[in-house]
Amino acid sequence: MMRNLVRGAAGGVLATAVMSVVMVAGERAGLMGDQPPERIVRAALPGHRHRPKPGEGVLGAIAHFGFGATAGALYGLLSRGRRVAPPLGVVYALGIWVGSYAGWVPRLGILPSIPRDRPGRPLVMGTAHVVYGAALALALNRMNGGDRAGCGDDGPGASPQVPVSAGPPGLSRV
Repeated sequence: MMRNLVRGAAGGVLATAVMSVVMVAGERAGLMGDQPPERIVRAALPGHRHRPKPGEGVLGAIAHFGFGATAGALYGLLSRGRRVAPPLGVVYALGIWVGSYAGWVPRLGILPSIPRDRPGRPLVMGTAHVVYGAALALALNRMNGGDRAGCGDDGPGASPQVPVSAGPPGLSRV
């Protein structure tokens, strides 16, 4: 169980890094406005909740990676060390996005809900969460690939195990 938690957290950090590339690209393309993690931290810090504050960019990045690691750890526990198809990771990540951006984030007045937000941000954030979910599933599958017992390696999509001494048909090893 602890191994799944740690691997999930590590996968979550990796997936958050990949996701952040999409978010920064969206910001540079003028689709985002303020980054949501920055806005969440801004609202949590003392002072006016909608005015920029010193250090919110760094704190937003730390919070984003912390949230991504926590979500990854939960995913690692749910997967129980088994290989999981990347589309399930995508569904998991989209669930996090919808739960946050249609739930607690607008209820706390941090950002508008998805249909009321600026047109580009939901597109970027939806895409970023798809990337997070796929990257999380792929990272965990890669990490879990080394454990042969109880990892579901014999299921659909499993990699065949090729003996080290095997070579192409018709050729012998000297």
